[in-house]
Amino acid sequence: MARKEKSLGQVFTAGFVKENPVLRLVLGTCPTLAVTTMASNGLGMGAAATLVLVCSNAVISLLRKVIPDKVRIPAFITIIATFVTLVQMLVKAFAPDIDKALGIYLPLIVVNCIILGRAESFASKNKVLPSILDGLGMGIGFTISLILMGSIREILGNGTWFGMVLNSGSVIQPMLIFILPPGGFFVFGMLVALANKLAVKKGKEPAKLGCASCPAAASCSKASEGGCE
Repeated sequence: MARKEKSLGQVFTAGFVKENPVLRLVLGTCPTLAVTTMASNGLGMGAAATLVLVCSNAVISLLRKVIPDKVRIPAFITIIATFVTLVQMLVKAFAPDIDKALGIYLPLIVVNCIILGRAESFASKNKVLPSILDGLGMGIGFTISLILMGSIREILGNGTWFGMVLNSGSVIQPMLIFILPPGGFFVFGMLVALANKLAVKKGKEPAKLGCASCPAAASCSKASEGGCE
């Protein structure tokens, strides 16, 4: 049976919740846990990764019939590294604070599982427009996850949000653990559980066929009592 192809809208929105790269596919967890001590860091990392995703997906899709299968992974990494270098130069020039906050995780976008994974599983097998939409959708899903994690950790851990003071400590003392690794893992686990709850539909109850369809009905004592519960 042929597999039904996704529409462009489904390709674009898949990364938001249903196939969210961080909360559903559990990819790119290292930068997710490392940079989300502040919401602004999550936004910066998400924007950079999204730009690389869109550009690399487009180029890999254009070259998918030219790149030899035996060297496709090195070729993908070379293309991704080119765009990561350009993005890093732009961030250094126009957002030095973000560059300092992200540190080594900005150049490590080159080996981010999300970007290489989409290149291998989608861009190398589909046309340019769907590949661009896939990269944009996955990038937005990645950014949403980072901002959510960063917001929760920053608000509860520092009492601030995007640098704005929300809680000076007069009502509730900021909980430092949320900006430490244990707090990151806790928030990550809660968001994964929430994403699974939103994405997975409740299964339908199996149809009750009754004793008529059961091959053992003739010798079953339950048949005379109305069947099995």
